[in-house]
Amino acid sequence: MADPLQLGFTDYEQIYAKKRTRRQRFLDEMEATVPWEAFLALIEPVYHKPSSKGGRPPIPLEVMLRIHLLQQWFTLSDPLMEEMLIDTPCFRRFAGIETMDGRIPDETTILNFRHLLEEHRIAEQILEGVNQMLSERGVMLREGTILDATIINAPSSTKNKAKERDPDMHSVAKGKQWFFGMRCHIGVDAASGLVHSVESAAANVHELNTAAERLHGDERLIYGDAGHIGIEKRNDFQDCEAEFRIAMKPGQRRVLPETPEGRLLDLIETAKAHFRAKVEHPFRIIKCQFGFRKVFYRGIRKNDLKLKLLFALANLWMVRERIPDSA
Repeated sequence: MADPLQLGFTDYEQIYAKKRTRRQRFLDEMEATVPWEAFLALIEPVYHKPSSKGGRPPIPLEVMLRIHLLQQWFTLSDPLMEEMLIDTPCFRRFAGIETMDGRIPDETTILNFRHLLEEHRIAEQILEGVNQMLSERGVMLREGTILDATIINAPSSTKNKAKERDPDMHSVAKGKQWFFGMRCHIGVDAASGLVHSVESAAANVHELNTAAERLHGDERLIYGDAGHIGIEKRNDFQDCEAEFRIAMKPGQRRVLPETPEGRLLDLIETAKAHFRAKVEHPFRIIKCQFGFRKVFYRGIRKNDLKLKLLFALANLWMVRERIPDSA
């Protein structure tokens, strides 16, 4: 614990308060769950080394990584992240920044670190590393996959520097409503509900077009909603030995006859829907808990990398009580 003489009143009050805030409880749980050494090992080879010519030393890598994860969990822009580090003692403590003699990174430093991770596609490596760790610990069984997708909205306004909407984003109709943005396609482990594959595309790209990329190849069962009807007829799945359990179209299910056969089909569809419900949990975490309801950046690539990191963190959040010694 930090020396009380080095703390301001707000820091002292929060450290010794009897009641922990919800935010502090969340950070304590993630502190114990995130495999810090593994994450640092992925970034360390590409992180800036101290210059032999002197000058200002770089911010320690672990501090920058912790700040970057705070950005993901609380949906903070680079300028707002800097302000939150100044204003919020629990953020400073989590990042490892001492109040009196520590140096708080400015928004440009935070921006440059994010660009470094994007350049080397560290988010993809983190997702792969987390899933490998969960597989080795027997949490992710990889015997079946649930396929699904969700739309992430993008600003449709042209009041920007380019005077145009993001050319990578597109419009799509869902029901009787139109959406503009991108579509996040995921493959979820059928047993644990953990995300093992993430593919991003414009909102008008059909789910079947990314289905093959969302499978790891060892599945015995493949589940999907009505948007995946006909998947077994695609060229990519001609030699697939897995059993497909795809939902019936809602319109067809509504007109099932009141006969023993019709009631049996309805029970089968209910069972499929109950099993597929696991795929909604990761979406709920990144949208409701992490706040990623709208795209953060222009273009598919940057948002895809952000989504991969968010789902890796969502996986850790979902198993936090089962791997408390992972750090």
